[in-house]
Amino acid sequence: MSEFNEFDQQGSAPNRDTGSIISHAFEMYKGVILYAVVAMIIYIIGDSIIQSISGFNSYASYSDFKDFDADAYREILFNRPGTTLYYSFTGLFTILLSPLFVGLIYIANKFNTKIPVEFSDLFIGYRQNLGNILLYSLISNIILWISALMCVIPVFFVFPLFLLGYPILLFENANAMDAISKSYNIARENYGVFLGAGILAALISISGLLLCCIGIIFTYPFIYIAMYSAYCAYLGKPRQITKK
Repeated sequence: MSEFNEFDQQGSAPNRDTGSIISHAFEMYKGVILYAVVAMIIYIIGDSIIQSISGFNSYASYSDFKDFDADAYREILFNRPGTTLYYSFTGLFTILLSPLFVGLIYIANKFNTKIPVEFSDLFIGYRQNLGNILLYSLISNIILWISALMCVIPVFFVFPLFLLGYPILLFENANAMDAISKSYNIARENYGVFLGAGILAALISISGLLLCCIGIIFTYPFIYIAMYSAYCAYLGKPRQITKK
């Protein structure tokens, strides 16, 4: 269990515009990238095990998107061998791993406020507000998957509404529904900024797929640091969590 202390005056917060949020996220990401890589290695190991069980090769499917069209998209999602089993297990695995990426947000805050980082900090999401993090992840993933089934593009318009959810769960110890409501209301009122930041952060995160997929290890976690930067911009530098 953890408690909240008043945040220290060190650290930075970006202005409330897309460019400042992304620039701030880059600065934070440079300081936490090793922890981001560790988180991704854990994710890839789990994903590889799921692929071996299901017989579905997601990496080969990703390469097919370079000649993307609607028919190919439906083929990849629905008709490849092992698809249903793979997406069922990987969906559950993604939810169970969401506290790990919440830990990355926590590490970004410690880096920002010049507090020494410990490796165990990566797992704070499994000790702090775990039930609500998992419930929030379940709800948001269902909504985003429904958006993805509508030929991908709607995801880019829906995702910004969830940009603040994980930081709210971590730093405010909120329940899942309050985190969804607060994130939605702030993003709706500032939708242009959140849309720009969400799309840019998402594109940066998936850009690693262009480097024979392996680059995703280094780029994918950027989206979570962008969430932290957006939180700092609109809700201020969070109070520092200290472990008892």
